[in-house]
Amino acid sequence: MLEKLDRQDFDKIFEIMQASFPKDEYRTYEGQKALLDREKYNVVVTRHDKEIVAFICYWADDDIAFIEHFAVSPSIRGHGLGGAMLGELLCSLRGKMVCLEAEPPDNDTAARRIAFYERNGFYLNAHPYMQPSLANGRSPVRLMIMTSDRPVNAEEFLMLKKKLYESFYKDTTNS
Repeated sequence: MLEKLDRQDFDKIFEIMQASFPKDEYRTYEGQKALLDREKYNVVVTRHDKEIVAFICYWADDDIAFIEHFAVSPSIRGHGLGGAMLGELLCSLRGKMVCLEAEPPDNDTAARRIAFYERNGFYLNAHPYMQPSLANGRSPVRLMIMTSDRPVNAEEFLMLKKKLYESFYKDTTNS
């Protein structure tokens, strides 16, 4: 189901990204596309009738994987595709702690999204977290970190946050 993104299909995932995330939660077109050249950055997609309908962008190193963006095309949400994709990705990343950012459960949409991730093996961590600004003119975003397999304690959270900022966000912002 998951296949590596072919660079020529980047425009389609960026289109889905724009439809799925607030502007402050993704980079500019050029900044996002430049990530494809990063060694630790990966994009996998799922197709339906040869058309990309969903994607997961994630960073991975030896012990941690960070799902930065995950979206299913609005026209086919709610049919189990997202859960199947997430399950396949988690199997492929076995042995790594997988984390992702989620909006605080301040509204029904955010609460449903958190519930989706919890059904798929993630735990919401209550530690304070801000996603850094991803481009000039964009603001940092108050988010929460969810982790696979188990919640993390305060000390583990600080190490995880440092890893996200220094290994994955470093030099990829403000484009």
